[in-house]
Amino acid sequence: MRIFIASGIFHPDSGGPATYLYRLLPELQQRGHEVRALAYGDTPASGYPYPLTRIPFQFLPIRLAKYALAYRRGAAWADLVYLNSLGLPRSGAGAKPKVMKVVGDYAWERAVNRGWLPATEDIDAFQTTTYNPRIEAFKAARAREVQRVDRVIVPSDYLRRMVIGWGADPARVQVIYNALDSQTYDQPMTKAQARQQLGWQPDGRYLFTAARLTAWKGVDYLIDALAHVPNVRLIVAGDGPHKIALEARAKAASVDVQFVGKVPHDRMAAYMRAADYLALYSGYEGLSHTILEALYAGTPVIASDRGGNPEIVQSGVNGLLVKHPDLPALIEALQTAFDADTPEKLAAGTAHGLDRFTWSTLVNQTVEALVSTALSGRSN
Repeated sequence: MRIFIASGIFHPDSGGPATYLYRLLPELQQRGHEVRALAYGDTPASGYPYPLTRIPFQFLPIRLAKYALAYRRGAAWADLVYLNSLGLPRSGAGAKPKVMKVVGDYAWERAVNRGWLPATEDIDAFQTTTYNPRIEAFKAARAREVQRVDRVIVPSDYLRRMVIGWGADPARVQVIYNALDSQTYDQPMTKAQARQQLGWQPDGRYLFTAARLTAWKGVDYLIDALAHVPNVRLIVAGDGPHKIALEARAKAASVDVQFVGKVPHDRMAAYMRAADYLALYSGYEGLSHTILEALYAGTPVIASDRGGNPEIVQSGVNGLLVKHPDLPALIEALQTAFDADTPEKLAAGTAHGLDRFTWSTLVNQTVEALVSTALSGRSN
């Protein structure tokens, strides 16, 4: 089968969708399928074992027109189109079956990123609130997209409910959980060895968070909470528009915070292994790769109770779920987390339930979804 993949980002870009496709496409080839891919980007498109077209970042109307033209050509070649983002400029494709992967609400993201709504706007309330015509147009556009494809793949039950709320047929919305290659984290490195490698204190108390530093990731809550939990160092990996404000906040609160910037992928496992906990107190998560990375590394998680987090984190088993937004609850959870034997107890449970998030399961379910859609999908 000939599969044309259209995406916004692709390897070597950072982000879950780029990594997902970079690993998935060779799996499709190994199963006898032909693949071609399309994405934005300025890095070379050569060196991959399949044809890749990159549309460079340039004057917006030209970029969109070039993407739409490349999409038309790729769709004409394919037996099936696999869309890995909402909001891509598309033309043509005719009666070709189409599968779309949805990992978030791009209408909400655009409204927040463009300053049309405050960064703290609740994504769940966004689904049922009526806004100005500009925002409502984006909401209507993403609803039309999921209604007009043959199948929608989402990485969590939380997102499945959201997409169905946009008007998608429930029978055509399928959950395929995100996954990692467990071999990446199946390493003999102990916590002590990881701390030595990173230059951390052997007996220190470390809280680690890794995220793009935006308002909804909740790093500000972690800083405020740690002002009430002494002798814990917060290690923050990542960059983003709120980094300077977060550094100032930590300084003003006299909280022990170290900002380490973007951590290379091959170093992330050491950070995960060295920490006592991963903290992800975000206001929104579809299904977090970062949480899976921590659990695979044997590190328990302190997470908000929002989005897909409760589908991974079982409070008291492999981590702690904390009501969001609720600073007193977060303070209490952090105090509990660093009680005498709590880290070891929760670390012992990190493997619980990870069999639902294996890479082989993701690949098998994805291939079955693509093939069955190509054979029986309708088109609009």
